[in-house]
Amino acid sequence: MFRGRAYTLMKLRLILLVLSLLAFLSASVGGYIYYHSLREAAFKEAERQAAGRVVGIEKNLSSYLSRHVMPAKAMAGLPEMRDVLVSLDERSLAGANRVLDYYNHVFETEVCYLMSGGGHTIASSNRNFPDSFVGKNFGFRPYFKEAMDGMPSAYLALGTTSGKRGAYFSHPIFFQEGDGPVGVVVVKASVEQIENELPVSNEEIVFVVDPDGIVFISSRKAWLYRSVDELSEEQVSRIARCQQFGAGPWETIALKPLDGPYVEDDSGRRYLIHRVPLANFKGWRVVHMQNLDSVARRVSEPLWRTTGPIVASLCLLVGLGVLFLYSGASREIKRRKEVEKALRDSEERYRFIYHNTPAMLHSVDPTANLVRVSDHWLAALGYEREEVIGHKLFEFLTPESARFVKEHVIREFFKTGRCQDIPYQFVKKDGEIMEILLSAIGERDESGEVIRSLAVSIDVTQRNRAERELKEAKEQLSRYSRDLERQVRKRTEEIANFLKYTPGVVSLKDRDGRYLLVNKRFEDLFNVKIENIRGKKDFDIHDRDLADQFRANDLRVLAEKRSCQVEEQVPQSDGVHTYLSVKFPILDEQGEPTGVGTIATDITSTKKARDRLRRLSGSIMAGQENERAAIARELHDELGQTLTVLNMDAAWLAKRLVEKDPQAAGRAEDMRKFIDETIDAVRGMALRLRPKVLDDLGLVDALEWLTSDFEKRTEINCIFHVEDVPVIHGPVATAAYRIVQEALTNVARHSFANQVRVELSAQEGTLSLLIEDNGRGFNALDMSEFSGLGIAGMRERATIVGGILDVRSQPEHGTRISFKVPLEGKENIAK
Repeated sequence: MFRGRAYTLMKLRLILLVLSLLAFLSASVGGYIYYHSLREAAFKEAERQAAGRVVGIEKNLSSYLSRHVMPAKAMAGLPEMRDVLVSLDERSLAGANRVLDYYNHVFETEVCYLMSGGGHTIASSNRNFPDSFVGKNFGFRPYFKEAMDGMPSAYLALGTTSGKRGAYFSHPIFFQEGDGPVGVVVVKASVEQIENELPVSNEEIVFVVDPDGIVFISSRKAWLYRSVDELSEEQVSRIARCQQFGAGPWETIALKPLDGPYVEDDSGRRYLIHRVPLANFKGWRVVHMQNLDSVARRVSEPLWRTTGPIVASLCLLVGLGVLFLYSGASREIKRRKEVEKALRDSEERYRFIYHNTPAMLHSVDPTANLVRVSDHWLAALGYEREEVIGHKLFEFLTPESARFVKEHVIREFFKTGRCQDIPYQFVKKDGEIMEILLSAIGERDESGEVIRSLAVSIDVTQRNRAERELKEAKEQLSRYSRDLERQVRKRTEEIANFLKYTPGVVSLKDRDGRYLLVNKRFEDLFNVKIENIRGKKDFDIHDRDLADQFRANDLRVLAEKRSCQVEEQVPQSDGVHTYLSVKFPILDEQGEPTGVGTIATDITSTKKARDRLRRLSGSIMAGQENERAAIARELHDELGQTLTVLNMDAAWLAKRLVEKDPQAAGRAEDMRKFIDETIDAVRGMALRLRPKVLDDLGLVDALEWLTSDFEKRTEINCIFHVEDVPVIHGPVATAAYRIVQEALTNVARHSFANQVRVELSAQEGTLSLLIEDNGRGFNALDMSEFSGLGIAGMRERATIVGGILDVRSQPEHGTRISFKVPLEGKENIAK
């Protein structure tokens, strides 16, 4: 019996043990299945939340980026933008800068700027900052190229000037419909501001990559400008050329893909990853990564807490669960409040921008009822808000425009969600007609249906009026052009007759010396025909010496870019003839010479007569100088000696009468002093007529005596400076001396100067003489003033010895006389 009881107890123990084991196994399996189910549910929930979160982040990013599209389009339609592209003056530039500053302030962008058709920045809201865009050329940027192709563009890149990341929104500027873009307006938004506004926790990573996988926006700063995948050499070269992400290098983040939507970083941490395309940026993606350890902790930590005492564990589990739920709920509530506040702020900013943008904005629902209008729209049309909200858009249009909207625009717009540059005619409250161009985009609900429009209307009344006036002006211009063509044909015939019958030799060459045109006189002179020499050079039709002479003078005109007169020697059947040729450059629009024109006149007989006249004048002046010398000798030798004898007799008489008749002795002494003064006067007169020092010692000593004597007689400070001048005699010395003598006489008589400077120098075989005073001067352009100053005589003396005399003077600025003559004749320089 005991054995049976023992067997029963043992069997019971076995059954209990088995039941315990089964209970343990059941509890373990159930716990494992519960943990596994809980873990799978947690991961699926994490995936669902991550998918929803990345979509929400992408919408926030798209919303932030797209809000700058309409400002760029609105600015592109403003007249200030077009005016500065037409005329880059201070007024139009100031107007464009005001618009850019206003949009930059209202939309809180980083910078707004305007680019010309060549890619140069001509106006910018950051023009007064060190990193100003003004003058920079961004023509290589894709957003500029796409805009110049006529399409608005959105572009994410690193600024080449500022070094800051930015979102660029460009829009083309048109003068009129059908023409190509003439410029581009660009809005740059700060990417750093986007990153700061990303609602990212410590357990997740959010970043934005371009089509090549380069990270451009990231909540983890260390990943910026790194690539998600390994880049090929071709990708690296292309990215470096476009300068979109700086100079590199673009290292790899090295994310290792796992089974399913999971990746592993280089430190072994695993993440749940989701990718969604970024709207309006082709190929760009928003990437969200959730740390798997944080998901696992949501399951393991509550489960581990159940291993303690049942009640304590249960209470602790309930408490921790409540605390966890409360904490999560609190975080979620806080996050929702932050999101709601951000949405309210965004809505306030949108409302502020909507009502304060200087453009006509309105929105209609699918029934064409006005649901929202901007303040500028009301001000432009003259209505109050309560007069338009809820009313049909047709009520404010002309009948033709209303019919067009009903039959075509509204139905098509709410299908496609887009329309551009639709011509309307609004009727203002006072009855005035306003012509506008309307562009609109649609706001869609969650199902993608267009629920309302956002339309921008640009007043083109003045532009259309200007286009009509321009059309009339073009017609007038066409009539004027036809009349001008008739006049040109007439003038061409007159010029052809002039070239045919003028006695001058006329030719026209290009800058390489090829003949383009010659007249009849040229053909007769050189026995050629225009059809035979057109395209040929001087060396093809003239002998070497004549061709060298013509080409050298042509090159001088091309180099100096101004006309000149030259004498050219042309052999003819009766001997060598001298031609006075007026050569002038043919200039293009930039002022660069494209050819040379020549009008030559035969002056052989005139030159011979002039040479004879010069020789006659030289002979007359030489005779005058000889007569002056003879008179000077007579005064010095004859009259001087006689006065000296009288002086000695008067002295002897004064000594004899000093005791007998003191009064008579005094008269004799006065007579002797008077004779002394007369002797001095005669000596000075003889020296001025022909100073002996000029014949004996040369020009330098003669001028030194002349200037010293001038300073004593007039008390005018006279400075004489000489430099490297040899002893000069002959006609050149006489001419230079007489020019200085006449100039100093003019200074003493007319200039009221207190200082005169005489400079004499010789360089490279040329004698240079300069007389300059600080007197009252005269008008050198008025030849009537020259009559009393002896200028003609000075010029004649200079011409006779082969020199040049230049007289320059202005009232109250003194007078400057320059004389230059070559020292080639041996008779001029003492050996």
